[in-house]
Amino acid sequence: MPPNLKTVDRLTITFLVDNTIEWMTKLPPGFTQELQQHINQPGHGVYDEEKKVPILDFDNFCCGAHGFAALIETFVEGEEASHLTLFDTGPDSQSLVRNIRAMATPIEKIERVITSHWHSDHTSGLLSFLELWRAKHEPTGQTGLACIVDVHPNRPILRGIAPGPHYDKVLCALPPDPTFEEIEKLGGVLEKHAEGHVVSGDTIWVSGEIPRVTEYELGILGGMRWVAGGESGESGKWISDGLIMDERYAAIDVAGKGLVIFSSCSHAGIVNVVKDAINVFARPIYMVIGGLHLAGPEFGPRIPMTVEFLSKTLRPAPTFILPMHCSGFQAKIALEKAFGEGCVPAGAGHKVDIVGHRADEKHLFSPVY
Repeated sequence: MPPNLKTVDRLTITFLVDNTIEWMTKLPPGFTQELQQHINQPGHGVYDEEKKVPILDFDNFCCGAHGFAALIETFVEGEEASHLTLFDTGPDSQSLVRNIRAMATPIEKIERVITSHWHSDHTSGLLSFLELWRAKHEPTGQTGLACIVDVHPNRPILRGIAPGPHYDKVLCALPPDPTFEEIEKLGGVLEKHAEGHVVSGDTIWVSGEIPRVTEYELGILGGMRWVAGGESGESGKWISDGLIMDERYAAIDVAGKGLVIFSSCSHAGIVNVVKDAINVFARPIYMVIGGLHLAGPEFGPRIPMTVEFLSKTLRPAPTFILPMHCSGFQAKIALEKAFGEGCVPAGAGHKVDIVGHRADEKHLFSPVY
């Protein structure tokens, strides 16, 4: 039986952290450039009274950073309010909070943060976000407010990278993810979920463990994890951890369109992610968003199979693909060739408005692959 996920009538996405900024490429209807948003944003820059034009403030535009964060707003017709959810928090203490300020994000209305997995390019902005969230509420005198932080319970001590060709010697470690204690100290209310669940007024599905069913999506080569020594006195050590089994995706069902999938790093493989979402919901895929983890020579051989599945094998094919973060230049070229304008060069500062149509439900086909 599929989860009790509500179909939404409107979905708005604002990308707050991504590797890329893109001001000039023509975007499809429903997509808004950062530049255009700032022109219409009160208080951004100064207005030249003599020349009758606003002067942009480049000090308050988004910056790119190696990571991902998206603000998701879901709305169901007939319900009193929408729900604001933050999916991932970027790689550092600066990029997310800077871009939140640049985009005039109503941070005080964010109810929940979802972390896709324990990698610091997706979690390192969490603590600075919670500090800013708390600071926004303190002047109001409101008490009892809390921001839920939705995480996988299996947090590693440390993760490292072992380069090829043998992928067995750790070259460096990623910065440690925020600890449970640090999150709670800053007022985050922890929810630890290893299983799939619905959140944000039942408008967002957060997956559990993603089944690995393809032959070619084998995780991140050289992914390593530090484990502590045992009680018998043996020392800690690095072990192989390329599958990143704590990774989760998010899905939203938009009326008359289908599923919008957020897979911010796709260590499980985006084909595995899409197949799981279809198996869970039996709904067509409207949009795929996030890092597809196809950058670098070791992932190159996966690109043709991935593009073939998304554009030809899967029917109906997704209307839009937004390859971001770790997708890589070659993957973007291949997807643009297959999807044309349906492959959108999204980046930090872009906004996407998706309006559902209940009457169009009868025209949707059950997906097959």
